[in-house]
Amino acid sequence: MRTVMIGQKVPPLSVSEWVQGQSVNFEQLRGQVVLVAVFQVNCPGCFLSCLPQVLALKQRYAESGLTVLGLATAFEDFDKNNLQNLKRLIETGEVVGETLRVLSGRGLLQDGKLPYRLDFPVAMDRLTKREFGSIESEIDAFISQRLSDLEQDIGLRQPHVRAQVKQYLQTLDYHAETFEFFQLQGTPSYILVDRAGLLVQCKFGAYPDLETDILKLL
Repeated sequence: MRTVMIGQKVPPLSVSEWVQGQSVNFEQLRGQVVLVAVFQVNCPGCFLSCLPQVLALKQRYAESGLTVLGLATAFEDFDKNNLQNLKRLIETGEVVGETLRVLSGRGLLQDGKLPYRLDFPVAMDRLTKREFGSIESEIDAFISQRLSDLEQDIGLRQPHVRAQVKQYLQTLDYHAETFEFFQLQGTPSYILVDRAGLLVQCKFGAYPDLETDILKLL
């Protein structure tokens, strides 16, 4: 799969459907700083940190030239991270799975629903049926993209580790095209694009410098 590198022009997102808002791409948003929040419906951390964070940033900086987009993806739990549950989330605020369990346990829901709504365009990543050509190359790509930081420490090239990765990959039914195109490592992730349509940052997990980086671009 093709990838885009930091400093390169970002092509349109590969999505199956815009669930909220009009279809939009980076070319149409030239002149704006664009922040894409990548999340999964069944991802408690996405709702504890990422989505509230980007909502607050949108409220603070939309008038200064920041556009926020949401991209729901799926690299696991395909029975929960799907278009149907995304539509229910957008339309009613209902959450499912681990998100429901964790947010309920912390008292962060109102009648089982989010106390806020996502007030920016949201799309579903394009999922394609996975067909393994060379499973060994899939294993190499997974280790390189998702586990590279740990590779030296725990010997990820050892046969038993490769066997575990192979077993995991064979449980995956689909490719998430945008998730894999940007070589994202998990959710939540952030894709930050400057006013010229160039990729500035792809970040997985906590992003404490996000607001600072956005201000530099604005």
